[in-house]
Amino acid sequence: MNKRGQSLVEFVIILPILILLLLGMIDIGKILLTKNKLESNINDMVEEFHNKKTEKELETLMKKNNKNVALSIKKDKNYTTIQLEEEISIITPGLNLIFKPPYKIIVERVITNEP
Repeated sequence: MNKRGQSLVEFVIILPILILLLLGMIDIGKILLTKNKLESNINDMVEEFHNKKTEKELETLMKKNNKNVALSIKKDKNYTTIQLEEEISIITPGLNLIFKPPYKIIVERVITNEP
């Protein structure tokens, strides 16, 4: 019995599973990194909003830092909602069935309007 041939067959059987696990870890890491980045950016946007920046100035500031991030500001009588959204692509085959492409990461803050 040839041990090298058996090892090669076992390796060929396990290799696709290892590659899928590696790509899955990369995608999950990319999702977490993007969410963390958006959380940091929205905290900056809220701080600038409290410093009486206009919506246009906030959009300009956001576009200067991140071109792929969409900023939306919704105001009503008592509250203002600031929302950041970014789309990322999933590279792992099969994972796109769980995270429908393009996967959107949305972060929002609700701020009370001060008189």
